[in-house]
This record gives sequence, structure tokens and C-alpha cells, in this order.
Amino acid sequence: MNASFEFVMHADEVHKSFGLLHVLRGVSLDVRLRETVCIIGTSGSGKTTFLRCINHLEKIDSGLIEVNGHPIGYRERKGKLVEDRERNISRQRTEIGFVFQRFNLFPHKTALENVIEAPVHVRGVSKDQAIAEAETLLARVGLGDKKDAYPGKLSGGQQQRVAIARSLAMKPALMLFDEPTSALDPEVTGEVLDVMEELAHAGTTMIVVTHEMGFAKRAADRVVMMDEGVIIEEGSPEHFFESPTHERTKTFLSKIL
Repeated sequence: MNASFEFVMHADEVHKSFGLLHVLRGVSLDVRLRETVCIIGTSGSGKTTFLRCINHLEKIDSGLIEVNGHPIGYRERKGKLVEDRERNISRQRTEIGFVFQRFNLFPHKTALENVIEAPVHVRGVSKDQAIAEAETLLARVGLGDKKDAYPGKLSGGQQQRVAIARSLAMKPALMLFDEPTSALDPEVTGEVLDVMEELAHAGTTMIVVTHEMGFAKRAADRVVMMDEGVIIEEGSPEHFFESPTHERTKTFLSKIL
């Protein structure tokens, strides 16, 4: 990453509507290199939509989102931002890893094959190099012995850890997590959170939408509260969980802690 870019992710006054529903109402957020930011809030507050806009899975109506100093999904022409070519957007997305609620693994490919797919076919990495790096990543997420297993033979927690390894294989500048444990049974949630916590402490730049307050306390550098499409409060975990200032934040935390 060019050192002149102060932020890995920069969002400024982002608006997004679906028909008459104004979901994002001027969201601004900056994320620094090696920072983990957790976004919390009630369902419908705009958290997931904001995450999807960062990766241009949803097109913003106005505002700006940059990753590594480049507008995502748009290019400048005659002083205005216009929709970029799909080829350029796909290339930009290689800088952003996205771990969804559902694992979205290829069911007919092994764990190893799932992890090497994008590096080989998108980044042009040699198969031997991709395999070596994938084996290292699978070991890192605690699945070194499952590289030849198909998704159908893995638990939900194991599948999600393969999905994390798959995203890391592209060596992204930014990792996005959209409530990655929400589809998991409680007994396997911890194994996924442990991997994410290790990534956070190792300095992976991450934005995590989560309801797991314990994870936010332990792993986040900053916690952001969204409500009705806007950021209403942000601060360190200590501030957030010990002395929040916004009444909406206090009410939300009182119900889930």
C-alpha cells in the first residue's frame, strides 16, 4: 500500500436507498492500517448494507468510498465520478476480503481447492505456490488436517474457517466480516471468533459487523454504533462498554450484555 494513503478505507457521507427506504444516511468512517473496527447495532440499522457498499456489492447513491486511496466501483471522468468497468471493479475487489454469514464454498471442491481457486485463476499465482500458501493458511485457522475434506464433511465452524482462509489467500488490504458467526451453532462459534481474534492481534486490517460483544471487547481497536443509517457513537472498547454517551447505545447494550 502506498504510504501516502493515511487510511486503508475511507468513507465520506455515504448514502444508499432501496426504493423509498433510505438505509444509509451519510455514513463517514476511516479505518487505519492494522486497525480492527467492530460495527454494532440493531438489525436494520444499515451495518450490512454499508459493508456491501465498501465492496461495491451495492452501489452507493452519493458520497465516496476509497480503499487504498482508490474509489471503489467508480473512476473520475471530467471531474465527476462515473461507474467503472466491471473488469476494473473485479480487480479492485481483490484488495478486499469478504467473509459472509453463509460460507459460500464450492461444494464439489475440497477445502484446499476452495482456497487456491481465486489465487490461481484471478491473481495468476502458480498452482504449486498457491497450494503451499493455502496449506499454511489452513493450518493457521486450525484445519491443516482437513485440506482434503469436502465442505459437506465439515462442520459449520470449519466451513467458515475455510472461508476465512480463502479470503486471506488473496492477500487483501482489508478484510470485511458480516456477522460471520450468526449462522453457526453456539458450540462452534468460539472456534471462528478465536481465528478472527488472532487475525486482529496479528495486525490484519478488519471491519467486523458483529453481535459478539465479547469479541468486540477483546479484539477491536474501535467500536462503532450504527442506528437508523447513521453512526451515532464510536470509541475504544473501554469507552463503549464502560461509559457510552448516547442514550441509544446505552439502551442497545443494556439489552444484549
